[in-house]
Amino acid sequence: MNYIELYTRHDEVPVLHNREGKMEAAYYNEVQTALKKLGPQIRFRIPKLKHLDLILQKDAWIVIDRALNDFPILAWTDFHTENRESLLEPVECEIRIFHYAASMILRRTLEAMDLMLGEQLAEIMGDEKADVLPFKKD
Repeated sequence: MNYIELYTRHDEVPVLHNREGKMEAAYYNEVQTALKKLGPQIRFRIPKLKHLDLILQKDAWIVIDRALNDFPILAWTDFHTENRESLLEPVECEIRIFHYAASMILRRTLEAMDLMLGEQLAEIMGDEKADVLPFKKD
């Protein structure tokens, strides 16, 4: 078994600002599926954002700056799923801001993540589709 050292600097570096947030269900569900299929940590470059990468882990999604020795720029953490009644409900989380301009890339990062994960999952899953069993009719 290969050991992957998980990124932890988002828990070690002082935060500029914290705020409560909600993660759209589609994004949260896609990341959880990808982590199950691709491994405990996924890292990729964010297109059109020069030297920024996104690291996805089960309990945190972190944007880091490669040019600054992987310094965290922003992170979504503390996903609250315990009282979630449906996969369609958004997930409450904490948004940590480490850089003054981080809020400008929030939406773009999630959109890029959606595209990148969609491509990676399509490659791995291919034609694999979930079988849905119909309810019995009386």
